[in-house]
Amino acid sequence: FSSISHIEKTKPITMIRSLLAVVGMATMAAAFSSFTPRASFGVASTSSLSMKVFDWKRRTADESALNDVENTEFTFDNLKPAPGSRQQKKRKGRGISAGQGATCGFGMRGQKARSGRPTRSGFEGGQQPLYRRLPKFVGRPMGPGHSKTIYNVIKLDELNSAEAGSTVNFEGLLETGAITKSKYDIHKVVVGREEFTAKDITVQAHAFTKSARAAIEANGGKCELLKASTGEVIAA
Repeated sequence: FSSISHIEKTKPITMIRSLLAVVGMATMAAAFSSFTPRASFGVASTSSLSMKVFDWKRRTADESALNDVENTEFTFDNLKPAPGSRQQKKRKGRGISAGQGATCGFGMRGQKARSGRPTRSGFEGGQQPLYRRLPKFVGRPMGPGHSKTIYNVIKLDELNSAEAGSTVNFEGLLETGAITKSKYDIHKVVVGREEFTAKDITVQAHAFTKSARAAIEANGGKCELLKASTGEVIAA
C-alpha cells in the first residue's frame, strides 16, 4: 500500500512539471521567432514577409504600394531588389564580433586552412575522382569529332561595297575598312542581317555556308576556297 500511496502523491507533481515544460517551450518559441519583420519607431509595416531581411532600413519600411503590383507603375526610380537578395560583403579577419574573425571561417588547423591552394582541381582526397570514374569517348581527344574549327566570320552585307568584277578577300576588306582585324587566320563567309547587293564578284575564303554560296552565285559571283595553311586557291 505504501507504493500505491507514493504514486498517488507524485502524480500531481509530474503533471505540474509537464505543464511548466509546455509553457517554457511556448515562451522560447515566441522569443526566438524574430524572423518576422516588426514595426518600430511608429511606422507600421504591411509587408507579409516571413524571412530575415538583411537590409535594416527595409525591415520597418512601408512597402505596401510596391507590393500592390496591379496598381503600381514601376519606373527606374522605384525599382528595388527583392528583400534579402542582396547582401553586403562579409568582412573577414576583423575581430570576433564580425562572425568571421581570427580564422576567417577556415577553422583552426588542417589542409584546407593553409595558405595557397591546398589541393589541385579534381582531387577528392585519394579516392577515385569523378573525371576517372566517368566513361570516355572512343577515339583520340583531338581526333575527328572531338575538336572544333573556329573561323572568323565575314558577313555578306560587308561585301556590298565591292565593285563588280573585283576579287574580295579578308585582306582587301581590312584595307578598305569594311571589317576589323581578327585573331583567327581562317575565315568563313556567312549570310548577314542586311541584304546582299554586290554583283559579279569573286569571294575568296576558307569556308562558305550553303546559303552564302547560293546568294553569291545568284548575283553572278563566284566562290573560291583557300587552303588553311598556305592561303592558296584550291577550289572554285
